[in-house]
Amino acid sequence: MNIHEYQGKEILAKYGVRIQRGIVAESPDKAVSAYKEIAKMTDSKFAVVKSQIHAGGRGKGQIVGSEQRGVQLAKSPEAVKEIATNLLHNTLVTHQTGPEGKVVNKVLIAEDAYYPGDSEPKEFYMSILLDRAKACNVIMASTEGGMDIEEVAENTPELIIKEWIDPAVGLQAFQARKVANKLGLTGLANKEMVKFIFALYAAYEGTDSSMFEINPVLKTSDDKILAVDAKVNIDDNALYRQKEIAELRDKAEEDPMEVEASESDLNYVKLDGNVGCMVNGAGLAMATMDIIKLYGGEPANFLDVGGGANAQTVEAGFRIILKDPNVKAIFVNIFGGIVRCDRVANGIVEAYKSIGEIPVPIVVRLQGTNAEEGAKIINDSGLKVFSAVKLKDAAELIQSVLK
Repeated sequence: MNIHEYQGKEILAKYGVRIQRGIVAESPDKAVSAYKEIAKMTDSKFAVVKSQIHAGGRGKGQIVGSEQRGVQLAKSPEAVKEIATNLLHNTLVTHQTGPEGKVVNKVLIAEDAYYPGDSEPKEFYMSILLDRAKACNVIMASTEGGMDIEEVAENTPELIIKEWIDPAVGLQAFQARKVANKLGLTGLANKEMVKFIFALYAAYEGTDSSMFEINPVLKTSDDKILAVDAKVNIDDNALYRQKEIAELRDKAEEDPMEVEASESDLNYVKLDGNVGCMVNGAGLAMATMDIIKLYGGEPANFLDVGGGANAQTVEAGFRIILKDPNVKAIFVNIFGGIVRCDRVANGIVEAYKSIGEIPVPIVVRLQGTNAEEGAKIINDSGLKVFSAVKLKDAAELIQSVLK
């Protein structure tokens, strides 16, 4: 589960990470009030207006139909109101949103952390994530903060610092010092960075996150280390024990069909093809999509109905798939292990009748317990549903009904 920058910063602050302070606003007038509060806190007339969407690249992103960027500095209430008006309820396109963009429903009015002092501010990159290949967490850092880390990794990989954490002993002091030293920090800034790394790692572990990315981490002109941004992804499988964090979910940032699927306990991911897929089991779903492509089709989605597929889950799956106007056929591929194939077949027939006339052909492949009985139910239903036994035959049948 992704959360917004302001939410990620609130979590970081609870774990002792120094953050760029800010106040979230959902209207231009509230943005002005937030600006005035920030000005009192910092005794500065500068503040940053930051769009809040679940995507990176906001600073380079642009509001559709205007020159407004997703992040902009302001130094007056009038400027804040103008920027917030340009951002709120408009579509921001970044390199991570794709051309469709995302609607900005909230802005963060953040303090200016780049104030003058005894030294120049310096930006760094830092993230903590799971390295699945090594089965442990890894701290990634770079002196090239504020840039797209993908570009840094591609063009100057030697500037990426990696420190793997042994899960048996956890983060050690020498490792935090090593990262701070490799970033070229000395004196107070070095000590502050070590503290920052420990607090960040505690937040990562304590929230069951799969990624904490801070870009940039800022060394201020007086050698403080703080998080200017926060991109956080929480492991969905751990939300049952992170109830406060689960409440931070912003469904407006998610695909409506994926939200509907999750509410029906279905795993759904929208794709760009024309063949809707309904399968039980993630591995079988991947194989189904592969064979659709092998025979010249394009899967329109990943949809796993789970091991206990019944009439209700099948109907919910059909309704979600049919909301995609690109779908021209549906491929139902079920292995009857936990659930019997005849029950699934009856569920398909019941769901079909409940929905009414389904405007696209459906190909059903049932294998496993009572597969023959299931195929007979499908064939005798009189509905626009075709059955197949072999996966190859089903893929060929899909292509024939598409023509």
